[in-house]
Amino acid sequence: MNLHPNRALRALLLPLLALWLAACSTTTHRAPVEDRSAGAATAAIAAPAAAASAPVKLPPGAENAGKPGYYTVQPGDTLMRVALDSGQSWRDIARWNSLDNPNVLEVGQVLRVVPPSADANGVVVRPVLPTARADGRPLAVAPAASGASAPASAAAPAAAAAPTPPVAAGDSVVWTWPAAGPVVTPFDDTKSKGLTIAGKAGDPVYAAADGRVVYAGSGLRGYGNLIIVKHNATYLSAYAHNQTLLVKEDQVVRRGQQIAEMGSSDATRVGLHFEIRRQGKPIDPATLLPPR
Repeated sequence: MNLHPNRALRALLLPLLALWLAACSTTTHRAPVEDRSAGAATAAIAAPAAAASAPVKLPPGAENAGKPGYYTVQPGDTLMRVALDSGQSWRDIARWNSLDNPNVLEVGQVLRVVPPSADANGVVVRPVLPTARADGRPLAVAPAASGASAPASAAAPAAAAAPTPPVAAGDSVVWTWPAAGPVVTPFDDTKSKGLTIAGKAGDPVYAAADGRVVYAGSGLRGYGNLIIVKHNATYLSAYAHNQTLLVKEDQVVRRGQQIAEMGSSDATRVGLHFEIRRQGKPIDPATLLPPR
């Protein structure tokens, strides 16, 4: 078959034109991704420098970390737990640290756990006078001379057989048993931080000594309905797993006064878990309670 001359020429030129256009399209250009890579590298270098220049936010009170009388908050801590372990009222700790929300603590936060009137060793320097002898009788006080007034701290027995060391405020506490039942779990420094006293639901629970209620509630896990009584700067006592609480926070209680009804809140059986803490550290209550 014979092709028309124009068609033959067109058929010859079209492949050549396609090859020429393809050659033109292969002109070398810098890929935009290279520019982006350069920008990313610059940003990556600049980012650490910016981060290094930004101020590091420290937890509240971090400047006091490690100082006597301060505590650094650990994961899982609550203000109630810190208060119990330091032998203080949670309200006092909240006030000393100006906590807006006592329910929110930050890990690493440093809290003051001694009164602002304490010295560098965490010892309260404000004198606290004992109010009773160890045998429960009032302290003997020498009368002041006529026309003169002597401070209470200067009062002393009129005569003494021999000089005796000063009595710490905590040692003047007169204790009584907080419940009438038998002890079914003794104190153990690792397994039980107090005594478990058996009884029936509703049995009376008594204040073991004079003091002030610093906590009444169920906010401390593992203790159920709990009452904590602060007796002085040294001692507090805790009464856990109650069925009913009969006192409120800030209420003054007397030794032997009923403060709760025995129960099994947050426990597997009815009983009173009773603790005595000296400056926040659990001690064996049996060493202070009178013999039965």
